[in-house]
Amino acid sequence: MILTGIGDEAGDALDAQIRATQELGWHALEARNVEVPGHSKDNLHDVCDAAFEVAVRKLDQSGVGVYCFGSAIMNWAKRLSLPFDVTLQEVRRAIPRMKRLRTRFVRIMSFKPGDDEYQIPAEVFRRVKDVTHMFLDAGLQPVHENCMNYGGMSGSHALELLDKCPGLKWVFDTANPILNPDRSKPQPWPRQDPWEFWVSVRAHVAHIHIKDATWNPAKNDADYHWPGEGGGRVRDILKDAFARGYDDGISIEPHMAVVFHDASATSSPEARYRNYVEYGRRLETMVDGIKAELAR
Repeated sequence: MILTGIGDEAGDALDAQIRATQELGWHALEARNVEVPGHSKDNLHDVCDAAFEVAVRKLDQSGVGVYCFGSAIMNWAKRLSLPFDVTLQEVRRAIPRMKRLRTRFVRIMSFKPGDDEYQIPAEVFRRVKDVTHMFLDAGLQPVHENCMNYGGMSGSHALELLDKCPGLKWVFDTANPILNPDRSKPQPWPRQDPWEFWVSVRAHVAHIHIKDATWNPAKNDADYHWPGEGGGRVRDILKDAFARGYDDGISIEPHMAVVFHDASATSSPEARYRNYVEYGRRLETMVDGIKAELAR
């Protein structure tokens, strides 16, 4: 089992991401946005070639690897109206960079849903299937995250997407069901149930994101918590995963000090860093406790 984390939650600078990984005693990070001296922050598959070379050098010198690319491919910020060539260019940039860093996994999504119940699913399936095949043909494994996207609209939507895109695997996020309406049910759509979604997709899960949250109706958004202290059923899901023999990646995404898709949620660099490290330590304690319980 690999414990890792989405690095930019520890800091924008790759140096901070590496330092947090090392402080935790971990050996890999999940690379999403990175910033290196002299270059602006961007997703690792989108930074310029010079910035990527700096990143490669820093990672090699530190001994920290990249377990997964947290790509922006077809993510929640993109609608199906986006020309598909934009997506294809992202994939073509990502593949050689993943190979250079010896990274096997890449997180993808399936576009922001429309405001109504349906979203031209045939075109979603076609694009996700094409992207899946591009990565698989390169010897790389795409994993789809249940987020604010077509495949994240419910467990049944996820299973349909997996059925239409052979070879695609899942990265399950424990808190994202709390943020999203269950569009498989009648309107007004209720919030998703993390356990119900997990049970739907667990046979297809190759990577897990750990964050925890409760829904706050007053602000129409989530409040984020330490792992196990929200409604994400983090402990139950990990216990079930381990009991079923899960031994792949587990990546922290705290969201407590900064929210990736909310520019207004900010904190000091030191607070972000310390929160990330503490979150990782708490997850380690939880994992150790669950494994000890299962071993008894």
